Amino acid sequence: MSLHYYSLDQIAQRLVLDAKERNSDSLNQSFKMRMAIPYGLERFWGEHLRLLKKEKPKSDYWKSTWDELVEIMKKADVTIPNDLVKVDDIKGIRNMSQKLWDLDIDEQRVAIAVLTQLCDSLVWWTQRYR
Repeated sequence: MSLHYYSLDQIAQRLVLDAKERNSDSLNQSFKMRMAIPYGLERFWGEHLRLLKKEKPKSDYWKSTWDELVEIMKKADVTIPNDLVKVDDIKGIRNMSQKLWDLDIDEQRVAIAVLTQLCDSLVWWTQRYR
């Protein structure tokens, strides 16, 4: 296994600046994202749906972070599901959740490790740009 540089810090800076541009209130989500990681990929993914109806800028921040994780993992030859699911699509939510739970355990661990590093960078940049 070789070490690859995936530009996590630059991606995090862009995500934070984009969130700040949309709505500075959403920046506090960086800390919540970091705290949500231990609960697993499915819960992290689903948080954007919970926020969608009432707090769209926050939802957008979570979703854009998830989308970046998916792209980063593609570079590592790990496919993370990213179905477009609407908040009221119970069948779609179930299917997406099952896909995440069905990931190979090693792929889950790698994805969680990468997501942890990405969110650590989000927190760092959030503290700089508040």
